[in-house]
Amino acid sequence: MLRLSVPLRQALSRLTLPVMLVLSLGAVLIGRADQGLADRLRGALDDVLAPAYALVSAPVVALEHGSGAIGQLFSLEAQNQQLRAENAKLLQWQSVAMALAAQNDALKTALNYVPTPTPEFFTAHVVADLGGVYARSVLVSLPPSMIQDSGKLVGAIAMDGRGVAGRVVEAGGRSARVLLITDLNSRIPVALGVHGLSALMAGTNGADPSLLYWAPGKPPAEGDMVLTSAEGGAFPPGLPVGVVHYDAQNDPVVLPLADIDGLRLLWLFCYPSNQPVLAPEHDVPKVAKPHRRH
Repeated sequence: MLRLSVPLRQALSRLTLPVMLVLSLGAVLIGRADQGLADRLRGALDDVLAPAYALVSAPVVALEHGSGAIGQLFSLEAQNQQLRAENAKLLQWQSVAMALAAQNDALKTALNYVPTPTPEFFTAHVVADLGGVYARSVLVSLPPSMIQDSGKLVGAIAMDGRGVAGRVVEAGGRSARVLLITDLNSRIPVALGVHGLSALMAGTNGADPSLLYWAPGKPPAEGDMVLTSAEGGAFPPGLPVGVVHYDAQNDPVVLPLADIDGLRLLWLFCYPSNQPVLAPEHDVPKVAKPHRRH
């Protein structure tokens, strides 16, 4: 073992802080000079850490789903939580069924209806819950078949089997970052209720996104189904997102259908870029200025 003299150890301890400050300042200056460098470094770091995240989480998953008394206790607890969640969502699913039935009838009567193109989809495992620039985002590992074509995943819509959970904002060689609908940077045009009234769903970094910019005189109704809208072409129309609810401050929020805090498996849907854009109805007067509820 190499032994250092006392004066040398004292000199090294004094130099540690200045060296770290210089390195930090250099990293900041490099990031300012090349705006894309930080994104490339973060993507490369995600690619390197994704297998490590998966390796660390493997023993925990094995313990939860393993055999024996401890495994059975985990299994019973998971089943109880699932049953409680399903019972709490029964009324929401009733609203979903009514909204989808009304939408189906409206589409059948529309003479110029163009069916939504069938998207490609891929299954991805959630390996880490990340923060940073995107406070509410998750890192998913990509299947081997997607390593060569991971670039086309940017913009893909992530769903967990219940509803929309987010959208892919970054994709590397082995992993992708999904921005959740609850993140402060998330903005999604939505349609409310059976009449499809337009609004904007905005993330708040909390559990329930807020609703903004609905038509004057037509506020969101409690219990209305929230579906994605084709406004702007970023999302296809009709994907289930959540249910309208008024919070303690009497502001409308969206209760997500997706289990945002318990994501384990996501389906990434890659819709074609030439999504049909809904044309405005000519017999409905245009609103001069959007209304926002405070």
